[in-house]
Amino acid sequence: MNLPLVSIIIPCMNEEKTIGICIQKALKTLKKEGLEGEIIIPDNSTDNSRDIAIKMGVKVVIPLNKGYGNAFLEGFKHARGKYILLADADDTYDLREIPKFLKPLMRKDADLVMGTRLKGEIKRNSMPWLHRYIGNPLLTNTLNELFKTHLSDAHCGMRAITREAYDKLDMISEGMEYASEMVIEAARKKLIITEVPVTYYARMTPSKLHSWGDGWRHLRFMMLYNPTPFLSIPGFLILVLGIFMTATLSIRGNVETTSLHSFILGSILLLIGTQMIATGSYMQVYGIVHNRIDKTAFTEKILDYHSLEFGLIFGLLLFFGGLVLGSNVILKWISSGYGSLSEVENAVISMTIAALGVQIIFSTLIISIFMLEKKDI
Repeated sequence: MNLPLVSIIIPCMNEEKTIGICIQKALKTLKKEGLEGEIIIPDNSTDNSRDIAIKMGVKVVIPLNKGYGNAFLEGFKHARGKYILLADADDTYDLREIPKFLKPLMRKDADLVMGTRLKGEIKRNSMPWLHRYIGNPLLTNTLNELFKTHLSDAHCGMRAITREAYDKLDMISEGMEYASEMVIEAARKKLIITEVPVTYYARMTPSKLHSWGDGWRHLRFMMLYNPTPFLSIPGFLILVLGIFMTATLSIRGNVETTSLHSFILGSILLLIGTQMIATGSYMQVYGIVHNRIDKTAFTEKILDYHSLEFGLIFGLLLFFGGLVLGSNVILKWISSGYGSLSEVENAVISMTIAALGVQIIFSTLIISIFMLEKKDI
């Protein structure tokens, strides 16, 4: 049996008003272009969408779990084509534009072809102003900066990819972040990505998108792949500011009478900065363990057993150093007959040092557990 040249995957979730229109457009376009193709509908509908698709003779598959990503993951399992096109079942994308996605792939000019609504035509009432002017540009620009891509519309739902290119991607996302994952993975694997303008039409039924929730999921996913700009760098700057404030005020003296609140603020900033760096480290290691971040010579050295052992020892020294300094304050308080004591500066310093020690100890232990998980994989 001859394999189809093109597989068209159209996930469907209660789109009975438009699924038939989409299938009809796809079938007519394949026939007009003389392309041997198949249409796959991953369906989790509770309306008549599935019956409509089956009656039109296309292949219907049922994902085990709901979700945008799960639908495509299931669809790709059944796709047999050399080229695979992804679209939505709500008729917001015109499936008569299929040829413009396939031509760059067939010419071998690209591995992944993205549609761009922002360089095409956006019909009236098809895209909310929040998505068009804020959400989409912000997320797209963030993705471009983090992963060195040059896209204008990273979340366009119509796109095409070669089977060979897709097999190089490690796609696992189950939700809306699937769209971001495909672009990020393609960038990581050095695939050639290009864009083609598309026309975007208004939906006939209410949108299933959740602006803030879906936006946060995309942003969180990008943080998993590159947490440094979100956590480690800001955390380092806050840490430096905290160290500068506490050190400067200590050198000036008379902290308790002239700058106690600023001194305490500096100590808090120091701890917050450390916590942010630690959290960024957790995400970095998690990404490495789960093959979402490539290990560099620097991270490999940091994650070496001896480096982690040094971190544990250093944390213990800080913790016990803070305890010793704090014990000295307590002894002075006892010797004064439990009366008032002017040792706030030393008390704050001791608590800060001990807290830093605890943070480093726990961070080292958590990272060590992640690395054990990697060895088990």
